[in-house]
Formats: sequence, C-alpha cells, structure tokens
Amino acid sequence: LKTIRGVWSPDSRWIAYTLNTKAYIQKVYVYSLEEDKSYPITDGLSEVSEPVFDPSGKYLYFFASTDAGPVKHWFAMSNADMRMTKAIYLAVLAKDVPSPLAKESDEEPLAQKEKKDKKEKPSSAKTTSSKNKGAVRIDFAGLNHRILALPLPVGNYFNLRVGGEGQIYYLEAPATARGPYQPGTKLHYFNLKKRQDQVLAENIRGFIISANGKKILYMARNQWGIVEAGKKFRVGEGKLNTASIKVRIEPQAEWRQIFYEAWRINRDYFYDPFMHGIDWPQMKKKYEVFLEHLACRADLNRVIQWMCSELGVGHHRVAGGDTLARAERIPGGLLGADYEIAHGRYRFKKVYGGLNWNPELRSPLTEPGVDVQAREYLLAVNGREVVPPDNLYKYFENTAGKIVEITVGPNPDGTQSRTVKVVPIASEYALRNRDWVEANIRKVDKATNGRVAYVYVPNTTTLGHTYFKRYFFPQSHKEAIIVDERFNGGGQVADYYIDILRRPFLCMWAMRYGADLKTPSASIQGPKVMLINESAGSGGDLLPWMFRQLKLGKLIGKRTWGGLVGILGFPVLMDGGYVTAPNLAIWTEEGWVVENEGVPPDIEVEQWPAEVAQGHDPQLEKAIEVILEELRRNPPKKLTRPPYKKIKR
Repeated sequence: LKTIRGVWSPDSRWIAYTLNTKAYIQKVYVYSLEEDKSYPITDGLSEVSEPVFDPSGKYLYFFASTDAGPVKHWFAMSNADMRMTKAIYLAVLAKDVPSPLAKESDEEPLAQKEKKDKKEKPSSAKTTSSKNKGAVRIDFAGLNHRILALPLPVGNYFNLRVGGEGQIYYLEAPATARGPYQPGTKLHYFNLKKRQDQVLAENIRGFIISANGKKILYMARNQWGIVEAGKKFRVGEGKLNTASIKVRIEPQAEWRQIFYEAWRINRDYFYDPFMHGIDWPQMKKKYEVFLEHLACRADLNRVIQWMCSELGVGHHRVAGGDTLARAERIPGGLLGADYEIAHGRYRFKKVYGGLNWNPELRSPLTEPGVDVQAREYLLAVNGREVVPPDNLYKYFENTAGKIVEITVGPNPDGTQSRTVKVVPIASEYALRNRDWVEANIRKVDKATNGRVAYVYVPNTTTLGHTYFKRYFFPQSHKEAIIVDERFNGGGQVADYYIDILRRPFLCMWAMRYGADLKTPSASIQGPKVMLINESAGSGGDLLPWMFRQLKLGKLIGKRTWGGLVGILGFPVLMDGGYVTAPNLAIWTEEGWVVENEGVPPDIEVEQWPAEVAQGHDPQLEKAIEVILEELRRNPPKKLTRPPYKKIKR
C-alpha cells in the first residue's frame, strides 16, 4: 500500500501502477490483464508517481522528478531540509500517434490527424480493438523516446487527474510547504489541445473528477462542493450541506468490529510474522470475552491495550475513536512567567524572554510597549483585582490569542502602577524549554572558559533538526562538545547529528586577510560526551546507540527507554480511532538490539530531586567534569600555518 498506486486504462485491459525500486525510487509499470504480465514504462532513474491514462487511450500522464532522491530516503534526518520538484510528463503509447506537443506553424493551423494505414500491423504493439473509443495500444519499443514534458514549470505538484481527453488537473502546494494540503494550494487545469494552464481555485485540500469528466468534487477548509470542470470557482461555490448528515451507530456492534479489526491489523502489520512466539488467535479468544461488558469507548481501548501488551513491545498504542459524551474544554492563557507571593500580592518572580519575531517563541510580557520586569506586581486583570489566595490563572480563562489588560507596578499598594495590553499564549513550553537550553549553554560556557559547546536535541525530527542547526553551528569553533539528548522524543534516524559530529579534520585554507578556513568548516574534532536519560526513547534510543557504535565519546546519565520497534503507518479504525502495529525493528549482525533494553550509560548519574530543586543538574555537571578531564588529557592540536612558498630561480 505504501509503494503501489494503480489506475485502470479506459478499455479496462491495462493497469498502470508505480513500484519502488530497491533504491526507493518509483517506476511506472503497466500490467496487461490479457497476458498477465507487467512492462516498465520508465527506467527508475527518475522518481515517477501518480500515473493516469488519457480517456482517449493514447497517452499516459505522470509526475516525474530528477531531484527526489534525497527526499525519497526519508528515514534519514540528513534529508530533512531537502525538497523535491516535479514536472508533468506524458508518454505517447503507440508509435503511430503524433506528438500532441509538436511545434505549431505560425502560418497554418495544425494539420488534421493522419489517417491510419489499414494495412499497417505494428509488430511490437500490444493492441486492443482500435474501433472502440479509449482503446489502448502500446508500442514498448522506443517508448522511452516518446515521453514528453508538458510546457509547465517544475513545482510542488500532487493529485494528478484527468477529465475529458487532454484535460489535466493537478494541485500545486507552495514551494516552502512541508508536504501537501497546505494553505495556498492551487488547483490547476491544463488543456493539452490549447497548451494552456490556468488556476481554477486556491486553498483546495483535495478533489476528484466525475466519471464523465464534467464535474469536480473538491474539499477546502472542512467543506465540500461540486462545480463545473474546467471553470474557475471560489471556495464555497456548490457547497454540500454535510452538516445535515446524520449517522446512526450501534456502539456495541461497532466496538466488536473495531476489536477484531485491531487484532487483524496486528496480525497483518506486526514486523514479526510469528508474533514473538505468542499464539495470536488464542489472544483474540482470551480478550473477546470482555466485549459484552464494555460500557464506553475507553473500555474498548483498554481491552485492546491488554491484548496488544501480550506482544511485549514498545510503540504499541491504541487511542481515539468516538466519545459519546465529550466534555467541552476551555483553554487558558499564559504570560510566560513564574510567580511568587510577596506583601500579600502576586509578584513576577521571573519573566521568560522570547524571540518575539518567532510566533512559537513569543513572550507576552516582553513585547514592545509592555516591558514587564521581574519583581513587578500583577495587580489586576481586565480591571479585576488579583489578590492571593485567589487562583490567578482563573483570570486568564479563554484568553490565549486575545487582548487582555493587566495592571502592573513596582509596589504592592498600586502606587506608580500602569495598565498595559498583552496577548497571552496557549503554551509556555517553548519559552521555558529555550530558557533551560540557553541557561545550560551559559553554564557550560562559564565552567569551561568558553572551550566547550553545549547542544540540546529535543527529538530526532523537525524540532530537533531546528535546535541542532540553531545551536551547533554558532559554537562549531569550540574545542569540545556536550550533546544533551535527555527527554528526546524520537522521530527518525538521527544520522544528521552523527554525520556532523564525526567529521574528521582534513585541511585548512590560508586567506590573505582574516582567519584561515577549516575543512570541514563546521566541525569539532575534540572530546565529545552525550547526556541520556530514561525519558529519551525511540530515535532517542538510536542516537546514543549510534554515538557509542561509532566510538564518538562517553554516554552519561541513565539508561534510555528502550523502544526501537517502530511504526510506519497502519489503517485507521472505522470510528477514527487507531491502534498501532509496530512494523519495523532494528537488528545488526549480532541480532536484535535495544528494544526492551535501552542504551546504558558509560557513567551512571542519578538526577536526585533534592539537588535539582537547589538549582543543580548533576548529570550536566558530571558531563562538564568529564569533558574538561578529557581536554586536559588530550588537548587539541595547535595548527600552525606553514611558511609561504618561495620560487627558486
């Protein structure tokens, strides 16, 4: 299901589909139902996707990309910044069909289509009855020379479809989008006969064409609509009244089906076909006895969890589904601060600074015109006085993203106070995490006299990639590095971090002015240590495992979670819930590794709460101690530029 996408030919005698090569590059094939045989259409050197036949049977359209290689190898973080572009191509299937893109004369109209020679019998063509409309004939000999690019620029394209003959529809996401279905996605219509492309609508999430090619069913902003094909429209035109759709369900019957479906998903997707030696059919019998006793959807999830736990593996989760009584939650707003009580008032103990140009790191109290400082008092919110022991957070219910007036001042009696407008945020996590990270950078910098870099990686996907780029490269001139992956939430294979950390010194480049340049330019060849703990797992298990395998340095802290049987997708349950079926597991020449074991540290350090409460970080402090000792034992080699050459005459 991940690698095959099949479409029927208009005469129902062929199926065009894509299949990954061993290098994960998709090729297009056509399968003949009459011969029970597949034929390749493309060579596997370009990423080809979404093939679709023209209704005439003369052409096969598809997307193709020549820069997709790194993106297709998605399991590696090294490719996280890569983007692929696509062009639209057509293959002229029969050799006697003229090119629909042949150069047109500027003096005469296109000549009428040449009549076929009734006596001609192409020996290499796989034919169907040419008298039938949409009959497909394919000459495989020389087919690679009959693949043509449509006169369109490359772009971030997806969802290729056809309406009538030569009527091509596709979606284009913004160039900066990470994946499809982004705001600003455009629906295009290309007319092959006129060689014209136009945008029919914007902000479209998906669409399909009716069987007769005359209507488009589109989805946009959680609404559906039906419009005329080939004509421009605005979102909202032809809107379908989906709000009036009601579905009657029988919870007990639905829950029973979901239970058996969850069992089947694990039977078919679990990485080990022998189910870790567990009698899986027997597990179904063991737990189905609870089905008649279920009182709510949460009970069903619990029973499925019990059944899946028999396999003894991580990443095995069940969640979601219809909740018949769902309580409405009212979110609160936050100011990005710590508070204390002083002189009978709430006082700002600490104000977390942010990067107010970054929406994810906006600090409400530090924005221009607000400038609230630590040790000032919070006196009132929207004119309501705030006095302990009242819960101050109740004054900020349902205020995230909304303007709120707060009264603050240097004195608890309200003298010299002022009222300012702030916009609270929904979560302080990003502010507090950044504060912790940058406090650690300052701590390491001070303790090592600026010799050691500190880099925190919260996960092995987007945020971790961002953190590593933000904090490693500005410190890459230092002599040694502490990599902190505690609480790492995982994601992908963290080869990006490892590839940069293991870069060997190669050479220097002399400059007439300024400092010499190093190759690799951003690299630290000195001692390295990595901090780990029991809350780092999945990709957060793999990162320290690779760090150790490549002998990059010592691991300090606590054994990691131990979950490297991962998940790569699974069917959704009928009510929108899901159950995972861990379908990939790590192994080496020595056997299966890490799962249910974790990665143990070289130096175990407990993070005692009493010490942490006093402002200490025992694990980080140990890392500083270890890396300074390694620098003392193995100081970095001082490089000296050689004497300049002298030409002998």
